[in-house]
Amino acid sequence: MAETTEARRSAAVIWNPSKVDEDELRTAVDAALGEDVLWLETSEEDPGRGMAEQAIAEGRDLLIAVGGDGTVRAVAEAVAGTEAALGIVPRGTGNLLARNLGIPLGDIPAALARISAGEERPLDLGWVTLGEDAEEQAFAVMIGFGLDAQMLAETDDDLKAKAGWLAYVQALGRAAAATELVGAQIALDDEEPEATSIHTMLIGNCGTIQGGITLLPDAKPDDGRLDVLLVSADDVAGWIDTARSVLWDNGLKRLLQRSVDVSAVSTDSATHASAERIRVKLLEPQPFEIDGEEAGEVSEFSVRVQKGALRVL
Repeated sequence: MAETTEARRSAAVIWNPSKVDEDELRTAVDAALGEDVLWLETSEEDPGRGMAEQAIAEGRDLLIAVGGDGTVRAVAEAVAGTEAALGIVPRGTGNLLARNLGIPLGDIPAALARISAGEERPLDLGWVTLGEDAEEQAFAVMIGFGLDAQMLAETDDDLKAKAGWLAYVQALGRAAAATELVGAQIALDDEEPEATSIHTMLIGNCGTIQGGITLLPDAKPDDGRLDVLLVSADDVAGWIDTARSVLWDNGLKRLLQRSVDVSAVSTDSATHASAERIRVKLLEPQPFEIDGEEAGEVSEFSVRVQKGALRVL
């Protein structure tokens, strides 16, 4: 249940200048929060983590990330586990975390009004390590390779406007034409690694992408677990099975029947699971994404969830 924070917070605004007009933002922030606000601008070299660390070091206990998912993720890395709260003013095209949390899109005053209301909600954070010696990186929404949320988010905009969720059939068709399974060893929590062949692996803290499509219907952003989707389709029949699972069984049918408390439906080609920790080794490197941003090719990675890492306004 949300908690209301009555004490006035000391705010910092960490904003991406490529995503918002400065005068518009400052006017809205002054109206909502007053003038005692620390302003920190992100850069190409630092999308926000360094600015967030500076704000926390200066005693600010409300950090407002203004930008896309990349800006939010960078700020969240610094805020995780601290006493500071995270506010989000979504700007740009993706804003997947904001969509999953019901934060107003395309309306700066409305997003700030939500922050000013002071109603906190806990949010888990996922952490992924891409290789043995790599530094952990945070994610708030989804990571993985193959048929991922980023590819679906790039489905033709005109078609989405006209046909809604049916537009994603086109995206699935493109994926089916490029199917190539990769061998993998996957271990969930304390289980022994299991050998399999997959086309796609998605791991998410939130399950919904643009267009209202839910790829991970069991995902809850505050349950202390990460949800997993494995797609192993390797022919037309397999992709038809996958499309039915994603778009019908776990999509439109679930919505029409309002069966939100029913567990995700797995099929022969689309398997759902959940865990607190996940370890993966791939026989061939695969292009990898973190919250919709390219992270290079990866041949092994480990993932963990940090329960209640953030308090979001």
